[in-house]
Amino acid sequence: MSTTSQRFDPAYFRERDWWRDETIRDWLNRRVAQHGDRLAIATNDTTLTYRQFADRVTGFAAGLHDAGLRRGDIIAVHLPNTVEFLIAWLGINEIGAVMQTIHTPYGPREAEQLLRHSGAKACIALAKTKDRSPARDIANLIGHLPNLKLVIAVGGSAPGALEFSLVEKRGRENPIARIEIAATDPFMQLYTSGTTSSPKGASVTHNHFLSNARMCAIEFGMTSDDRILCLAPYTHLYGLYTFQLGISVGAAACLLDLFTPPSLIQAIQQLKPTFLFAGPAHIAPCLQQNLFAGVDLSSIQVAVLSGTTVPVPVSAALEELMPNGKVLQAWGMTELQFGACSRRADARQIRFGTIGRATPGTELRVVDSNDNALPSGEQGELHVRGCSLFSGYVGNEEATKNGFTGDGWFRTGDLASMDAEGNVTLCGRTKELINRGGIKFNPIDIEIAITNHPAVALAAIAPLPDKILGERASCFVILKTGASLNFDQLKGYLAEKHFAKFTWPEHFVVVDEMPMTPTRKVMKAELVRRYLDSTVRDRPAENYT
Repeated sequence: MSTTSQRFDPAYFRERDWWRDETIRDWLNRRVAQHGDRLAIATNDTTLTYRQFADRVTGFAAGLHDAGLRRGDIIAVHLPNTVEFLIAWLGINEIGAVMQTIHTPYGPREAEQLLRHSGAKACIALAKTKDRSPARDIANLIGHLPNLKLVIAVGGSAPGALEFSLVEKRGRENPIARIEIAATDPFMQLYTSGTTSSPKGASVTHNHFLSNARMCAIEFGMTSDDRILCLAPYTHLYGLYTFQLGISVGAAACLLDLFTPPSLIQAIQQLKPTFLFAGPAHIAPCLQQNLFAGVDLSSIQVAVLSGTTVPVPVSAALEELMPNGKVLQAWGMTELQFGACSRRADARQIRFGTIGRATPGTELRVVDSNDNALPSGEQGELHVRGCSLFSGYVGNEEATKNGFTGDGWFRTGDLASMDAEGNVTLCGRTKELINRGGIKFNPIDIEIAITNHPAVALAAIAPLPDKILGERASCFVILKTGASLNFDQLKGYLAEKHFAKFTWPEHFVVVDEMPMTPTRKVMKAELVRRYLDSTVRDRPAENYT
């Protein structure tokens, strides 16, 4: 992406010591050399030192190479927050390949879309979940997707897939020479939403994201003595960021593979994290169910809440329970990692009421509809630029062109205001993605599918504000004359169409008409305001996750 701004010149980033031309492999090797016997990864029943972790990464990397995978190949990871995820990620990068992530709630339909778009040559997935085999489902796509050649199953065997343990074993038996990789090489390809018919992929280099993580770790005051528990999935930018924070200083990653309120309490009691990274949807249910009562939270020094709007009462209630800790907020995007955060020394009103100010190496501004910078306190669209910002969407020139201003600022789609000190208050979004508990998805495919239902004349899915999850998807339909359709029938229809459950609407309303713009576009905000009263707003969400 060409630009007239020196702030997008790699030489500018290097002069300011933002880009240090380091790879994640460099960081791991440095941690082993400095304190190889210190804790790197901890679960409720497993621990690995940095030396043990590095040995497994090296073995798995050699196993990938033995299986025919090479530098520059895209390898997808479709796993929860497990030891195998981290071994796979760094093993992929060890051979110069690029990791693509696929969220674990995604079913075969969503996985196929992303694998087709990325051109992934391999995918690493669970052999079995409670109701299906993701590895088997993806192995069935071999021959249908032109580039997919290999599926690796974690946690057992699956038809058409190699076992993860076997790949690692072969690698230990057949070590390979060190493969040269560069900090300017891509090391991750992430997707902003996985359920749209035109996925937007962001490819980033080691320099982009490692610079951001290294400097943010300093801002947070992290050290090698810290233990980091992240409740966001590692398939999401938020989760990946927290692991980079930790490895940048030699801290330990505490893993929770599947979040539930009771499992969080157990992890806090057993793993004793010093840093907790979460979304308000993780914390609010624990507060509402009084699950923190009697739980020792004294180990937690910092709790960072991000992913969606954080209610002030949630921040305040959590901080009151932490005798030695403070609650901070942060804001990020797939395209740049973390662009803003509050700091420990900030006043409560800043930490609870704003997302803080720009992270090191990042610039923020708020603009009007003509991209003119607005004075402090005025509301407009938030723009960002800096050393961690990607250069454009993979294979999507139109989205790239529309995403950037002429002088290189990225349009975030978030509405915000900024005070004189640079602290940003989010005020909503210009985009129509549904943000359910920090996981964003585009409802267009489901809208199209529901519109094609024999009973439906018109369908629209709009975000409904929710106190815990931030937003829930609500489906509005106009039925054809004489037709009928209830919510259970709609959910059965979506199941038949193989949409992942977490994308299903959680409210269903039959209406006689929908508010339209002059160009016949449904006015979704007005639709929600008109048809959903306070009784509906306060109903608990369906648990599709």
